[in-house]
Amino acid sequence: MQKEVIESVDISQLRLGLYVVLDIGWLSHPFPTSSFKLTNPNQIDTLRSLGLKSVKVDWSRSDAVEETGPAAAQTPLQAAQAAARAAAEQLAAEKAGRQAMERAERARMLATQQKSLQVCEKRYLETGKLYRQVQDISTAKPKDAAQQSSAMVASMLTDMAAAGEISIRLLSESAGEKSAQHPVNVMIVSLLLARAMGLPAPEMQELGVAAFLHDIGKQQVPDRVRSLVDGFNAAETRLYQEHVSFGVQAAKAMGLSTAALLAIAQHHEGHDGSGFPKRSKGDEISPLGRILSVVNRYDNLVNPARASAALTPHEALAAIFSQYKAQCEPSVLSAFIRMMGIYPPGSVVQLSDERYALVVAVNSTRPLKPSVVVHEPRVPRHEALVMDLEKMPELSIRRSVKPSLLPAASLDYLAPRLRVNYFFEASDAVEPSEAAA
Repeated sequence: MQKEVIESVDISQLRLGLYVVLDIGWLSHPFPTSSFKLTNPNQIDTLRSLGLKSVKVDWSRSDAVEETGPAAAQTPLQAAQAAARAAAEQLAAEKAGRQAMERAERARMLATQQKSLQVCEKRYLETGKLYRQVQDISTAKPKDAAQQSSAMVASMLTDMAAAGEISIRLLSESAGEKSAQHPVNVMIVSLLLARAMGLPAPEMQELGVAAFLHDIGKQQVPDRVRSLVDGFNAAETRLYQEHVSFGVQAAKAMGLSTAALLAIAQHHEGHDGSGFPKRSKGDEISPLGRILSVVNRYDNLVNPARASAALTPHEALAAIFSQYKAQCEPSVLSAFIRMMGIYPPGSVVQLSDERYALVVAVNSTRPLKPSVVVHEPRVPRHEALVMDLEKMPELSIRRSVKPSLLPAASLDYLAPRLRVNYFFEASDAVEPSEAAA
């Protein structure tokens, strides 16, 4: 809007360069004329001494140079604009402050989550190395092998007890030594399942040792038949199955308990009598053997010898329920599904807001609301936060997705695991960030 040429200005806003127009008689002021440009501070002081509250200013004849300080004069429009600028600057400062706090909080949470994952992966790696050591000494020093295995399981149980609520955590694909991944996975998940079922600590200890050593007998069979694959002939299948009896022999030499021996002997048995080596069924299979056989089957489905035959964790759970249900003791299978959830860690899912995500942790007490990493293009992958869907009621999982069907950008961002490795961590280590959504 065009500014008025002559306008009243508060006496306190006078400054050098303004062209003033006095509307008082010439006898009422000491200046030679009633209109003039302010060229020195004394003129301003004289005008103020006259007791005037305001003075008219001719803006068309005033200098355009702005001044600051109490002597600076502003039109009402300029004052309003200045106030608007000050308010905008204040809002911008407050927004910047909030953003800085959010960045700091995000950085703190990211550091906490990364540290927790690093601890899990370090423990997993150490456990895998111990398995290799146990393998190496199991024949020459069986008692030492048993003692080291037992001490490790006891340490795991102590950590689980101290953690309170526990999440099953997905690890990096490269975590641990490949030859030790299966026994370590089976041991971790077996202990978590036993914990969810309320088994007492002594039984969990025996189960942990049995799960850790359940495949120790594979050292005694030829390399080519250490993992069961499609296409084995009858002779190769028999050679493969002999690892169970070799494992029992090794466990006896170690002096393991009767319960641990039975679990090792029965880790391939089925509730319907379709397993091996003795085709035991129902109550003939020990409580620990029932747990170990279910967990062993699950890990073999998601981590088979041939990677091309691998099922996603969601597919593996569905296959166990639909194809192998009769081979699993019902109460164990039910507890296992409740613990792992419909979407176990490692599953790729699409959320209710259409975004794709990778399930990275499941709390066994809240399995339907796992923790996920979401494909968020504006956030670098290495800065992606783990988000707990339990604390984000506006989000839910719509469906499971095969990794091969993901858009290229989501596939690259989420990087679904070809091998699924698990450990455990305290649930609060994957605290959510609602701002991350």
